[in-house]
Formats: sequence, structure tokens, C-alpha cells
Amino acid sequence: MQIRELKVPDSYEITPKQLTDDRGVFLEWYRFDRLEATIGHSLQLAQANTSVSKRGVVRGIHFADIPPSQAKYVSCQFGAVLDYVVDIRVGSPTFGHWDTVLLDSTDRKAIYIAEGLGHAFVALTADATVSYLVTSTFDAGREHGINPLDEEIGLTFPPEAGDLLLSPKDTSAPGLSEAAAMGLLPTWADARSFYASLGQQGS
Repeated sequence: MQIRELKVPDSYEITPKQLTDDRGVFLEWYRFDRLEATIGHSLQLAQANTSVSKRGVVRGIHFADIPPSQAKYVSCQFGAVLDYVVDIRVGSPTFGHWDTVLLDSTDRKAIYIAEGLGHAFVALTADATVSYLVTSTFDAGREHGINPLDEEIGLTFPPEAGDLLLSPKDTSAPGLSEAAAMGLLPTWADARSFYASLGQQGS
């Protein structure tokens, strides 16, 4: 597999090598050792989630408090989504910036999103099925959101998504500046310190 760092530090696109023959396809869609060599620590996976979305559904922008937050390894098992990673770490050199990876059941790419980063996606097909490997269990009291339509962040949605469908929770979430003023956002310093502690735990 090939691993490429995205424009947002601590997020990566993972492209597996697919082996095809007359029976079908085989691939390794997750390799703990390859990812550990890239990010500097192992993932302690705690939960696996699946979502199935109609075309046009937007989920996110979601994040969790540091520590422990929640790193995510995301892939699309059926259909296609455009996946977004947003740097919401106050003080980061790329604060407010974002990048995307097309996740689909053709190239079968994945995206790794470190703790403290914002995550969202838009479904480009009907029944887009997304799987998430995550490093901590869900804790409603530590989970937060930013409105994915926030003009300050300026996510762009491809025309093939069609009409967008968002949950009331996501549309009522604060924008980036409002979330920062409310003290909801992680800081770059806290994120770096937390990443370093993860590396020390594995040494």
C-alpha cells in the first residue's frame, strides 16, 4: 500500500494494492505496521462503526475532546463518498484548512485522521457504506460538531452529490470562529503533546 500525507498535517491517504484475477479482488485495506511506521505510534483500536447514507447526505464536521479524542481510519465499502479532513486545532499552521480523499469501492482507498482533527463526508451514491476504525469508544459528552456549511471553512461539495441532506444536529452546530470562542476546539499544542505521549507509550 501507498501512504501519502494530506495538506492537513497528521492526516493521510492510504491506497491499497489490489490483486485481481478471474475470481475477483484481494487487498490489504489496513496494516497496523505500515501505519505505525508513518505516524510514529500504534493504533489502539477500540470500536468499529458503519454508516449507510443516501446520496447527498453530509455527516460532520465532527471531532472529540483531547484527550483521548478519537483517531479514525475510514474506508468506503460500497458506493462512493468524498471525505473531508479539517484542521480545527487552534494555533496550527493550517488552522481552518481542509483536504479531501475520494473513498469508493473501486480504488478502495482509506483515510487516516488523527485525534483533534475535524471529519466529514458527503455521499456521492445511494447506500454509500462507510466503515470507521476508531481509537476510543463513543462518549457523547466529549463529542462536538462544526457546521459543515460554515462559510469560513468553505467546504465545497461536488455536483454529483446532488441536493445536500444534513441532520438538525449538524446544521445547528456552531461555525469555526464560534466554536473557538466557546472553547470547544483543541489546540495545536495539546494535540502535539498528545501525539508525543502515544509514541512514548509504544516505546
